Amino acid sequence: MGLITNAAARTKSGEQGYRMMLRQGVLLRYLLSPEHGFALDVEAGEKAGGAVLSGSLPVHSLYGASRRPDPSLLREVDILVFDLQDVGVRCYTYISTMKYAMEACSEAGISFMVLDRPNPISPLGRGGFMLEPASTSFVGSLDVPFLHAMTVGEIALFIKKRYCPDLSLRVVKMSGWDRGRFGDQFPGYSFRSPSPNIRSVDGAILYPATVFLEATNVSEGRGTGHPFMQFGAPFIDGEQLALRLNLYALPGVRFKAVRFVPNSSKFKGERCGGVRLQVTDRDVFDPFMTASVILSLLHNRYPQELGIDRQRTFFDRLAGTPRFREMITSGMTPRDIVAESRREAEGFRPLLLYP
Repeated sequence: MGLITNAAARTKSGEQGYRMMLRQGVLLRYLLSPEHGFALDVEAGEKAGGAVLSGSLPVHSLYGASRRPDPSLLREVDILVFDLQDVGVRCYTYISTMKYAMEACSEAGISFMVLDRPNPISPLGRGGFMLEPASTSFVGSLDVPFLHAMTVGEIALFIKKRYCPDLSLRVVKMSGWDRGRFGDQFPGYSFRSPSPNIRSVDGAILYPATVFLEATNVSEGRGTGHPFMQFGAPFIDGEQLALRLNLYALPGVRFKAVRFVPNSSKFKGERCGGVRLQVTDRDVFDPFMTASVILSLLHNRYPQELGIDRQRTFFDRLAGTPRFREMITSGMTPRDIVAESRREAEGFRPLLLYP
């Protein structure tokens, strides 16, 4: 067996999954690690190298020189297993890693297995635009809504049907899970950060509302104690921005003015004015509407500083389409943007394993 995993993939008792497999006598030849590396100590977008665990178990990177398993590695195993915690958003790259691995296994005639894990933000439902072929990339490789509301097991079924129908696939289902509760609402659930800057279920809930800022000249909170839960820049007046954002009376969220100094990433060492998001009611919070309001207001107040057009390729890849950016820069209202995205996603039919 080969295993795609990282250090956050643990059993209920807290034991790392690969150690449990070794203890149970599984003939584990190697591990494959996604973005951020096996130890989750590599920042987003930075290449991750390999390692050796337990003295002899090699870890090969799927976010280094190549993002697909090498055919020579696949020849060493009978089955490749996927065990990673996703966060339910298309641009989070673990599902792209799974897609690339499934395609490689299909070509090599190797079976693929998914050990399913919860989508911690599934009650938020689907939202955002579908992927357009011209915007396909590693941060958007699947024609699903931006918020897809599926587990990795359900995504795997979708990938098999759409991209590799000849693949031998098995999904090991969860027991006791349903999509109507957030991850931390299940008894015994323990959140373990699947990447350096998603540190809680609340962070995962806010991630789809602020991740588009990665493709702008505004800090999305990396290098602070609240990544993706706050944003800002040296040119932003946080008090005025928070006031204007709160005037929208968006459901389930309030905005508070803050100041912060990132210790890494954008504006390292610089004092930034900005806003922190506070989710007041998860059940009515709409991440994509919130993202649309934030971006529209920033573009209206700071059109040159925001730089949304200067990084258009990256922004369009995150969004899955240039239309989102074009709607923002043309002055379309957030309500109309969201309505258009919902119309576009009406025909999407997921493959579901759970009620």
